Amino acid sequence: MSESIKPLGVDSERWKPLLDTPAYKVLFGEATERPGSSELNHETRPGTFICAACYLPLFDAGMKYDSGSGWPSFFESLPGRIGTREDFKLTMPRTEYHCIRCGGHQGHVFPDGPPPTGLRYCNNGLALVFIPEGERMPDLRQPDQ
Repeated sequence: MSESIKPLGVDSERWKPLLDTPAYKVLFGEATERPGSSELNHETRPGTFICAACYLPLFDAGMKYDSGSGWPSFFESLPGRIGTREDFKLTMPRTEYHCIRCGGHQGHVFPDGPPPTGLRYCNNGLALVFIPEGERMPDLRQPDQ
């Protein structure tokens, strides 16, 4: 059974002091980092990938795979952690996904992934932080009200 995550409903500008400029542009300006630019592409240790803004755990490392796309890719997310909406920025509709808690843009999900789901969550590395197994997870954060 998954827990219900309550969206923070905080204006995106309030995240600006907590993030570096490139991460802020990806998370709250819906930018995309260059393919192959994220060190997380090569991360293979057990652990958890969390939202770089609010620190909500989004993916277990066991859900990650090498899609060859140039971005960290996952075949599944942790239950109840991802929200989706249609994106028409490139003319063809795509499914954008974001952190359910802070609304930070993570990437796009495509139906060309491996079993068991057949999905590919194509994530911007700047939108994630990796916490290796055995290290303490950071407390969830939110900007000052």
